[in-house]
Amino acid sequence: MTENLAASIAALQEMIQDARIVAGFTGAGISTESGVPDFRSPDSPWMRNKPIPFEHFIHSAEARREAWRRKFVMDDLYRHAKPSQGHLGIASLISAGRMPAVITQNIDGLHQASGLSDEQVIELHGNGTYAKCLSCERRHELFWIRCHFEAVGEPPECTNCGGILKSATISFGQPMPEGPMRQAQKLISSCDLCLVVGSSLVVYPAAAFPAFAKENGAQLVIINREPTPLDEMADLVIRAEIGNVLTAFVS
Repeated sequence: MTENLAASIAALQEMIQDARIVAGFTGAGISTESGVPDFRSPDSPWMRNKPIPFEHFIHSAEARREAWRRKFVMDDLYRHAKPSQGHLGIASLISAGRMPAVITQNIDGLHQASGLSDEQVIELHGNGTYAKCLSCERRHELFWIRCHFEAVGEPPECTNCGGILKSATISFGQPMPEGPMRQAQKLISSCDLCLVVGSSLVVYPAAAFPAFAKENGAQLVIINREPTPLDEMADLVIRAEIGNVLTAFVS
């Protein structure tokens, strides 16, 4: 560990200790250290298996078949991903009472796998570890859907109402989830420290939350390997591997 990094971690520890409420905000970077591909990297497998836009998914059976095919290809790439030191650091801050919940742009379920409850994870872009019916919202497990899909070449219908099943993620063109957006706004409005971890802060409306926290009087800390548009307004920027920073908080 370099002297500068050690000093930055010490500064972060002091800021967290002094804060009344810390709002966590995580993006893809916290999961790339677990082996989950980053959507925007030039060689990302997401570029070869791009998510199908919501409107196409709704109106085309062919698009739904292709969406599920791509979904299962991507699932296989990070099926065995485990929570990183970054995830464990966030979980420790929550279990210690320093952070009520974490707001995440990620869909991989690794925050829950780190020991957090669903109530402690505010998922702005949904969750890719299960599916929901677009009509009645009943949850369906992916294993059953995949078995049916691979057997007959078509995704199954909802077992409750016969509606369309879709991965419980928020696709391009799909409305943002009202409940998580309200939860995120409430946490951001009440925090006096916003800790951004592994987000490029370019995807809106999610990326507006850290900026709002700062404008509302909270301190802003950004841990990310690459520069972000909010670096200039941040109180502390740490450009380092996330695990190297948050391992100091793992208990």
